[in-house]
Amino acid sequence: MLDRRQAVRALAITAGLPLIDPVQRWLAKTPPARTETMYVGRIGIEEVVQLEATANVFRTWDHSHGGGLARKAVIGQLNEVADLLREPHPHDIALRLFHVMAELAKIAATMSWDCGMQTAAQKYYVLALQATKPAGDRPLGASILASMARQLLYLGHPRDALELIRLALDGVRGTGTPRLMAMLRTREAWAYAALGCPEAFRRATDAAEDAFTNIRDGDDDPDWITYFDAAELAGVTGGRYLDMARGDHRYAGDALTYIGSALQLRQRSSMRSLALDQAGLAQAHLVKGDLDAAVTMGAAAIQTAGQVQSDLVRAQLRELYADTEPYREPAALGLTQQIREVLAR
Repeated sequence: MLDRRQAVRALAITAGLPLIDPVQRWLAKTPPARTETMYVGRIGIEEVVQLEATANVFRTWDHSHGGGLARKAVIGQLNEVADLLREPHPHDIALRLFHVMAELAKIAATMSWDCGMQTAAQKYYVLALQATKPAGDRPLGASILASMARQLLYLGHPRDALELIRLALDGVRGTGTPRLMAMLRTREAWAYAALGCPEAFRRATDAAEDAFTNIRDGDDDPDWITYFDAAELAGVTGGRYLDMARGDHRYAGDALTYIGSALQLRQRSSMRSLALDQAGLAQAHLVKGDLDAAVTMGAAAIQTAGQVQSDLVRAQLRELYADTEPYREPAALGLTQQIREVLAR
């Protein structure tokens, strides 16, 4: 068995992230200190409910359109909540304020990352994780660790990402809802795919699908995990099959199946995810050798990409451009020209 705290120290060295203190604090299963005071702060429960609703609106915007202009608004709201927490409040209000702070910091981190601001994203993720401790919300902390792991995967640190996911799984073992556990298992599978471990990837993917089948309508899932639906499960899994198909074309068929399923299930309000699915499906068609289908889907991805402000989508389009550029057929040349124009804008 790994010593998790020792692993965190190694993680901070290899990934270059200031994770030791916040992650170790999150690992400690001591309950948040309860403080009671007669002092009445500037806000009451009604105002806290409004702050919680605002966080939900920002989260919806992020899922739909990416970071872009909303990022500054999220950070402004986060600063306001931080100011409120400098004052003493009754325990129930303070608890919910810390929870709002954690959610807003997580949204700010995701939006910063989606704007290409990696260092700022890391700092906001750490702040979000720290806020879950006084909020007493370990499931949200596990979700934040999963987001940090996803960023590490994009930055090329799959082993460190896998360690964070293991920490997250340890933290909610036996208590996480099926939806949360399914999401965490997809992140675990992602790390195994990046490490070139197809069998471990399949085991983690099977675990994610098994957990997802246990979701029931009456499950008490918080708002921040409801985005993880059947489309998200299929899209994330298909994306990993696509990654593996680049080294072994035998996985291209699985990539087409899963990403195609995600596109059929995807809500058209989730424009960023839709663009990523479309670009991924185009790439899978290229791996399969079907240029016409790739060009058709690539054109759809370009059209959707124009409706979002997302560095993730731009990165996917750059990959599609590199995959298409070797082709000299007129249709392929037309697609690369369209991608160049979108990226130039």
